Amino acid sequence: MSEVETRNPHSQLQGQLARVAELLRRQHLGDDLAQRQQGDRPDLVEDLVHRQHAAELQREIDALHPADIAYILEALPPEERLAVWHLVKADRDGEILLEVSDAVRESLLADMDKPELIAAAEQLDAEEIADLAEDLPEDVLQELMHRLNAQQRERVQSAMSWEDDQVGAIMDFDMVTIREDVTLETVLRYLRRLKELPEHTDKLFVVNHDTVLTGVLPIRWLLVNDPAKEVAEVMATDANTFHPEDDVAETAQAFERYDLVTAPVVDAHGKLIGRVTIDAMVDVIREESDAEVRERFGLREDEDIFASVWKSLRNRWAWLAINLVTAFVASRVIGLFEGSIQKLVALATLMPIVAGIGGNSGNQTITMIVRALALDQISSTSAKRLLRKELGVALLNGLIWGGVIGFVAWLLYRNVPLGLVMTAAMTLNLLLAALMGVLIPMTLLKFDRDPAMGSSVMITAITDSGGFFIFLGLATLFLI
Repeated sequence: MSEVETRNPHSQLQGQLARVAELLRRQHLGDDLAQRQQGDRPDLVEDLVHRQHAAELQREIDALHPADIAYILEALPPEERLAVWHLVKADRDGEILLEVSDAVRESLLADMDKPELIAAAEQLDAEEIADLAEDLPEDVLQELMHRLNAQQRERVQSAMSWEDDQVGAIMDFDMVTIREDVTLETVLRYLRRLKELPEHTDKLFVVNHDTVLTGVLPIRWLLVNDPAKEVAEVMATDANTFHPEDDVAETAQAFERYDLVTAPVVDAHGKLIGRVTIDAMVDVIREESDAEVRERFGLREDEDIFASVWKSLRNRWAWLAINLVTAFVASRVIGLFEGSIQKLVALATLMPIVAGIGGNSGNQTITMIVRALALDQISSTSAKRLLRKELGVALLNGLIWGGVIGFVAWLLYRNVPLGLVMTAAMTLNLLLAALMGVLIPMTLLKFDRDPAMGSSVMITAITDSGGFFIFLGLATLFLI
């Protein structure tokens, strides 16, 4: 009996990336060696070597899943990325373009001509074409729309009419509908005549003659009930439904809350117009998470890790400029107390501790608040209670860890007042961090901005300047 190979998916993906990188390296090495060959027919040698390595690399690429190819493309430098991209079969281009990040997709599209772009898009469903449409050149999009049939064109236009953060933009039109006045046996015969079921079909949608949704019939109920029963007797009438204008982030939360695989999308009159699937929701959750991480640290947009210096500079400069200003402010705060530091050099060695702990504490608070805001768990009435709770946590942490570092300061410098100042400064800065950790995201939300936007930069700036001012100010008052 052959053994079943058990491998961690991430480790397997890393292995695939390593093999592709090694094949690319060997191909480049072979090309270099062939060029150095001395003889009557160096061009033939070079061509044979190149073909051999290209064929081996082609076999490796053909065996990979589109999502794995997308991962490998993102992990390769631009020259090697394009070398692999040229080996991808044309009928897989569209799937891979949807899987890669926006930044990498831009570089791949720039390498394709008009016929290649149209051929790649024609392989996709309507909602997938709509997702890709904003990155396609205008003339390519017009030609593509002209080639679609009337139903496909209508579906693409419908998906494109919604904002990126609305359910209508990710709505799937491929679904199975049935009537409530037929038997389960009739439904089973109907399903057997289909070539295949749409992906992620865990339920059938029940509609009337006006395509108004009247219920859903889970596949498992269809299989275990008496085939002689009518759909109306078995179907669920309290299904979770969504509207095309609903927010995708809130919809993703509903999918997680109710363990949904698919859900119907209806218009204002209750007519079934599409469905939302779990794979789309997973993409939404991942994109929301990635965007939150970027915005917290001041990155303006998704960035190709191998992007040019200029593109990376444009993406990062704004918040670095703000950070430079805040760092200058912090340095001026220290400058106000130069005399105190000269008289008591220990202040210079201890003040980074106060600022650093305050920054960490503030980032912890901001993380909790941003997550709660994303889940709509904070109301105007609970915000005050939450602020009191965070201040209480900061007070206790300040007294405990401030006391510890104050004791350490006494051990190092044999100075009791210095230890007490250290404890007080730590406590006050943690209270400041907790206050700002709540107010920063709440204020951003009040002005309709993303609560995570630059939050890490802002809280670090405040706790640095505030920590220096508190610690050096207390030291000047009580020690100098």
